[in-house]
Amino acid sequence: MKLYTVHAEAPPPPGPEGWPEPKARPPVLVREGFSLAAAIFGPFWFAWNRLWWEALGLLVLVIAAGLLLPEALASIAVPVLHVLAGFEARDRLRARLARRGQPLAGVVAAPDVEIAWFRLMQQRPDLVRTAP
Repeated sequence: MKLYTVHAEAPPPPGPEGWPEPKARPPVLVREGFSLAAAIFGPFWFAWNRLWWEALGLLVLVIAAGLLLPEALASIAVPVLHVLAGFEARDRLRARLARRGQPLAGVVAAPDVEIAWFRLMQQRPDLVRTAP
């Protein structure tokens, strides 16, 4: 069973009479745990998810470790940095969502993401109304 955190913004206040209802961004499900893709692809995974500062920081650390450390230490330090990136990746993604106005709204347990969406619809239909 996998855990998914649900990130959603508060519903926007109603507009003036006769105007269309303002649309809220759809909720986002983020899986808990280690990200193998972030560990393998490192800065590319962070950049793909628009985590620019994290991508730049990891890239600088990997290059600095490769250039400044002796070869024996660099061969250990670079994989360790990538493993740490894998452990931290989804937390950084959650922090970005919170900064963008989509804080944590709940947690869903499901074997895959489709069933997680289904369970979210059962638990919080108010959030799923904004989904595309």
